[in-house]
Amino acid sequence: MDDHTRDPSVAPPLGNPTGWHRDRRQWEHATLRRATEHGVRLFNAGEYHASHDCFEDEWYNYGSGTTESAFLHGMVQVAAGAYKHVDFEDDAGMRSLFETALSYLRGTPHDFYGVDVADVRERLDAALSDPAALDGWRITLDDHQPEAYPADYDYVERLEHDH
Repeated sequence: MDDHTRDPSVAPPLGNPTGWHRDRRQWEHATLRRATEHGVRLFNAGEYHASHDCFEDEWYNYGSGTTESAFLHGMVQVAAGAYKHVDFEDDAGMRSLFETALSYLRGTPHDFYGVDVADVRERLDAALSDPAALDGWRITLDDHQPEAYPADYDYVERLEHDH
């Protein structure tokens, strides 16, 4: 575990996903979990650009070749692809981003930091054939599809001010 990814204020999960150390009651990379929580909730609120920013900012903490980097890079592509589809009606751009996302998420555990990655991969595959598969899609985190609340918007606003 890297010191820069520790944060004891990040709550434990509802289950036992990859990344959580039940015996030590801590996340391997707590800042990854925090960024994931915010990114998923914002995605589920249709705030794809903000979701992208949450995943992208955390992605910079990890070197290439790590599962963490691949997961975060894949989720950056997921949010960007949804943004292309919904905000710009650019399904060719969406498909390109989703194909890249699938390549990054291919080796990621099915329940990584609480995200149902298997469902994400299935939905991306479906959207490649039929973009309408994105309609109403919400990412599952800890067996729920959480909605955004003010702290999520505050988090992404702080990211924007820090850069």
